[in-house]
Amino acid sequence: MALLRAWPRRFDSVEVELPEGARVADALDAAGWSALEGIAGYAIHGRRATPASPLRDGDRLELLRGLALDPKEARRRRAEARPLKKPRR
Repeated sequence: MALLRAWPRRFDSVEVELPEGARVADALDAAGWSALEGIAGYAIHGRRATPASPLRDGDRLELLRGLALDPKEARRRRAEARPLKKPRR
């Protein structure tokens, strides 16, 4: 199975062999990623998972990081930075 984590300007991927019935926490331990800071959650093939979620052969476990900025706040800041346009007539 593959474990993935992506950060700005950095990407890590590790392949691990796990016994049948392994869970997300087991995969993290096998990869040496059990004590990570900045992890907001986990996903298996893009679907939310918990440390107790079971894994199957061929799964891809993704470590999710928190948002640096709320999407609404980012949009508001971009809008404020743009000059106002004249309305069309």
